[in-house]
Amino acid sequence: MASNNSRSKTSFDNMKYEIAGQLGINLKQGYNGDLTSREAGTIGGNIVKKVFQSYTGNQYPQVDTNQQSK
Repeated sequence: MASNNSRSKTSFDNMKYEIAGQLGINLKQGYNGDLTSREAGTIGGNIVKKVFQSYTGNQYPQVDTNQQSK
């Protein structure tokens, strides 16, 4: 049981660093208190999108935030 949990944590960490690298965010192992909330949220949001896509096989729905409701 512990090895499966350890494998998931490693996969999650790898995904986190991969996404941060793609976004140009300097994420280091250990303390990352120098990250802004926006940077941390961007990494987390992209992780959610990637997990959603792998789970459903679909793209995460895009929302147009520039469109005003009438």
